[in-house]
Amino acid sequence: MNSDIIIIGAGPGGYETALYAAKNGLSVTLFEEREAGGTCLHEGCIPTKCFCRSAEAADIIAESEALGIRITSHEIDFGRVVERKNEMVKQLTSGIEFLLRNKLITYVPQHARLLDSHIVTTDDGSKYTAAHILIATGSKSKIPPIKGCDLPGVLTSTEMLDLDHIPERLCIVGAGVIGLEFASIFRSFGSQVTLLEYAKEILPNFDNDISKRLKQALSKRGLEFFNQAAVTAIEQTVTGLDVHYTWKNQDCSITADKVLIAVGRSPRVEGIGLDEAGVHYSPKGIETDNNLQTNVDSIYAIGDVNGRCMLAHAASFQGRKVIDHLLGRDCQIDLDIVPAAVFTRPEAGMVGLTEEECKQRGITFTAKKALFRANGKAVSMGEPDGLCKLIADENGVIIGGHIFGAHAADLVQEIAALMNRRTTVSQLKEMIHAHPTLSEVLQECAREF
Repeated sequence: MNSDIIIIGAGPGGYETALYAAKNGLSVTLFEEREAGGTCLHEGCIPTKCFCRSAEAADIIAESEALGIRITSHEIDFGRVVERKNEMVKQLTSGIEFLLRNKLITYVPQHARLLDSHIVTTDDGSKYTAAHILIATGSKSKIPPIKGCDLPGVLTSTEMLDLDHIPERLCIVGAGVIGLEFASIFRSFGSQVTLLEYAKEILPNFDNDISKRLKQALSKRGLEFFNQAAVTAIEQTVTGLDVHYTWKNQDCSITADKVLIAVGRSPRVEGIGLDEAGVHYSPKGIETDNNLQTNVDSIYAIGDVNGRCMLAHAASFQGRKVIDHLLGRDCQIDLDIVPAAVFTRPEAGMVGLTEEECKQRGITFTAKKALFRANGKAVSMGEPDGLCKLIADENGVIIGGHIFGAHAADLVQEIAALMNRRTTVSQLKEMIHAHPTLSEVLQECAREF
């Protein structure tokens, strides 16, 4: 079978690119060996957000008396939490499958492997050809070389989403986005949570002010952190799973009922025929240029598999950039401006450069802050703990935004929109914001310049 473009992988990058290509008149053959929607829908973004919503409800009920509502007792039905998550995933999967019933899209639910720069084959021996091939195979959980990682009860984020009970004691190895979200969720569900992070701070890629304040806020909720902790082994004992680690030059251990390994994700580059097609890659991902094109002209790679930015929305927009490139269009998508969020409670969001990155690159900058405690909406919500930081270059153009606090994931999008239009802090000062809203904290921050 021949088509204009073959796409391997039907996660957000793959299926959204297929739809965009079809909308522009290109025929597409789309392969997926698991289920449409990829990691984001089945093992990542969506199911964890379902858990986040249940955790938020549990927190609101627990804190309701402060809001003048007395609830004598409540119980978490974790089975129903998981069931609801599965229902939401099923609903969204069905929606994607419906959208893929497009006359220009041939959906093949099989594993696909490259034979050369224009041909792929499936496990049943069928061959498919296309003028261009787009690899969107995503990523998988990274497993560190720690003895005991294969023990029962030592889980990745995938298995955490299918637990049948709330662990009384949860140890999380890694305090990045995945580790922190699960830590926040299961603390709300009642687990005793301990995080062991090798780096000096949590969220190593976030602005230091944000990561430090988020750590303080989560610590107040009862989460226990050990930074610069190197896990050496995990051992099964009669009392549970003993996690051994070194911290402050001491040998330490903690006992848990479940251990979550959350040390990041690795591009899924194995078993897809990259060597046969002559595509350059490394453990960090498939090598691509600014058009997401590999060293083989007819082959492109988007999303987690190229290791450039492991976020679902980055994959989707990289895919659009590829299609525009194939169609000879001038694409205005700026892949350097990609907002990111952590759905803890409170949330954190970021876009653009951090202070540390500005210093490393020798960029002249000014950074100013504004606090949520001075924001009327935040105070009335009972969530005054928060910080907004804006970073501007020597011309006053906003080049970075960092937020910790209620609805930070939504608020950071305003900064991303302003950055895409090279807005200055002086211009932001003059933009009327509704009152009382959390977004006023952005304007107050601009007024500090």
